[in-house]
Amino acid sequence: MRHWIELFDETISVKEEVSLELEAARMLAANADRPIFFENLNGHRAIGNLWSTRERICTALEVDRMKLMENMIIAIENPSDPVLIDNAPFMEERTEIFDLRKLPIPRYYSADGGRYITSAVVVGEFGDIRNLSFHRMMVLNQNQLAIRLIPRHLYALRQKAIEEEQDLKIAAVIGLCPSVLLPAAMSVGFGVDELRIANTLRKLCLGKEVEVSKAGNGVIVPAHAEIVLEGRITGKMIDEGPFVDITGTLDNVRKQPVVEIDAISMRKDPIMQLLLSAGPEHRLLMGMPKEPVILSAVRRVVPTVTGVNLTAGGCGWLHGVVSIEPQQEGDAKNAGMAAMAAHTSMKNVVIVNSDIDVFDPVQVEWAIATRFQSHRDLLIIEGVRGSSLDPSAGETTSKMIMDATIKGPDVDSFKRINA
Repeated sequence: MRHWIELFDETISVKEEVSLELEAARMLAANADRPIFFENLNGHRAIGNLWSTRERICTALEVDRMKLMENMIIAIENPSDPVLIDNAPFMEERTEIFDLRKLPIPRYYSADGGRYITSAVVVGEFGDIRNLSFHRMMVLNQNQLAIRLIPRHLYALRQKAIEEEQDLKIAAVIGLCPSVLLPAAMSVGFGVDELRIANTLRKLCLGKEVEVSKAGNGVIVPAHAEIVLEGRITGKMIDEGPFVDITGTLDNVRKQPVVEIDAISMRKDPIMQLLLSAGPEHRLLMGMPKEPVILSAVRRVVPTVTGVNLTAGGCGWLHGVVSIEPQQEGDAKNAGMAAMAAHTSMKNVVIVNSDIDVFDPVQVEWAIATRFQSHRDLLIIEGVRGSSLDPSAGETTSKMIMDATIKGPDVDSFKRINA
């Protein structure tokens, strides 16, 4: 991670001491599209907003937007084993005597229940199953965290461990390459190892493999991480939250598992990666990995799909735009239904022609204004499962497909006229 800090010219370096109590978060929010390198965040080094633009992620991986999406699809379908090495950089320093409260872990919002680690990829292993996923973790005391688990893969691994009266060994890994961060947020089948997807993705983009190594507790993690927290998800439960989540609204307090950290491994003079919740980086790292899954699903029913974007205004999660070239009547609505089936949290999706840039909200709105009629082109689906992140939804939600594609034989009358 550290070499990209110098690579990006737009990085802001802050030399003066910055407080963990809201000050760092305010600086990140005020400069959302630029990385900020804190040289003295309560006595430590930290970087935030590093992956807050799609362009910066693509630059780091040396691909354009569509090539990255296609590479992610190939990586999901063709995972490969990473390279196991000894003496990994994160092993430069290791200690079993520590206090998590002394690490540069900020409080991002005054409404948050405490200081939160938000950028960590949690690697969990049980039996022959390994899982990588993002989880927020609230600092409780010198060696304990509360981890937010929803009923997905890491939750399932913990349940297996509990059934055998064991804690679940994990490593919370901080400071990673986008080739690992993106797979960690993908929706793949239970038992699919995201580290193997990451290895193929890195080879496709950079021609290099992901190097991994064993942490002190035996969990396999990316070798070039900045900080690795070695620990266990226990059977204990505690109040976690409140927390300002991706929508910018407050996620309430609920009982969540306690993580006990046994040791910390890190590089010399490590750089803590910060991730401002509800900021552009949060939304990109959560939403971008869902786009290739949506693209693949739509391609199975409408092969002429050309683009997918989970929009910034939709929090990178709830709203999407899909571009296609319709071949027959009904293609747009079929594309919309396939997109929603692939990403069940999506609430609204707009289907446009390939002449519309799905990443340009003005072009998308123009297509709605000139190619959409609500009595004919709007499909509302009621009483379906949505996202727990949507504060307007109850147990079920309503979803909307807007067909903003060209209809009828008079195609020329729908085209934009350029000077």
